[in-house]
Amino acid sequence: MTQTHASKREERKKTDAETRTDLGHDAVTDISSELRKLLADVFALYVKTKNFHWHMSGPQFRDYHLLLDEHSDQIFSMTDDIAERARKLGGTTLHSISDITKHQRLHDNNAEFVAPHDMLAELRNDNLELTRYLRATHEVCDRHNDVATASLIETWIDETERRTWFLAEITNGEKAS
Repeated sequence: MTQTHASKREERKKTDAETRTDLGHDAVTDISSELRKLLADVFALYVKTKNFHWHMSGPQFRDYHLLLDEHSDQIFSMTDDIAERARKLGGTTLHSISDITKHQRLHDNNAEFVAPHDMLAELRNDNLELTRYLRATHEVCDRHNDVATASLIETWIDETERRTWFLAEITNGEKAS
């Protein structure tokens, strides 16, 4: 009996998906799920950081505006790596803005006005929370011996802790003034 061209193609796609990684099905499912939530949070933090960058005001405008631009660039650079890692494993990733909203854990800020200090304090807290999510995702990777994803996450933790540190130094210094 001969297979049709379409059934051969479907069989080949299934085999290709099964052989993308030596990680098991459960590992791919668990890690991809965590990466999907992480990607949603990173997109949410990126948009919030850009929002605050665009709406910054006050005597420290230039410094804060430039800082948040630097932070948003760094945050956005994580998105492609997160999504592509999920795909390399054979998982899926986000498809749309509504998908981001469905998976994000960080909260949006739609306020018409936010004081500069409050913007920076909120971003400090969000970056701190993102660090927690990164560590939790790292633990899932460790359980499944996914050293490649864990290695990426370690870099992102370092970058996120640096952003948190800068924001904490500014917001703690402003309180003392």
